[in-house]
Amino acid sequence: MFAQGDMAVYPAHGVGVIEAIESQTVAGINQDFYVMKILDNNMKIMIPTMTSDNVGLRAIIGKKEVDKVLDILRDRETEIGTQTWNRRYREYMEKIKTGSIHEVASVLRDLFLLSADKDLSYGERKMMDTAKSLLVTEISLARKVDESKISDLIEEMFN
Repeated sequence: MFAQGDMAVYPAHGVGVIEAIESQTVAGINQDFYVMKILDNNMKIMIPTMTSDNVGLRAIIGKKEVDKVLDILRDRETEIGTQTWNRRYREYMEKIKTGSIHEVASVLRDLFLLSADKDLSYGERKMMDTAKSLLVTEISLARKVDESKISDLIEEMFN
């Protein structure tokens, strides 16, 4: 359960703040909803509290978890598949939609490594930006440092 003012991560949208917990009647059934404002774009999302686990709503990672995420980004032993760009795009989008920061980190790493060998499609470049943005926001909040420092750290890992 989250409380008003808590920070949480909503899959594929990123970090947001729980602004309120409201009750509404939907299809004749009274339900409680988290009203969440996504930090990146100010979008508001209503998430039924009863199914929040099912949609992947989760707390921000702790400081210890940040090191695991950075290890994933540093891993150069991974093999990148040779499938077509659109199949790879679908696979990576599924990983991002899981809400797992580890999956998002693996997508970012794979796309950075792939971009060193060849030009990424427009969709892949956009996905790489999305994955980086999701990671930068959450890691900066977990470490309590400015987002620019985390962004620079990630850029340095791949340069």
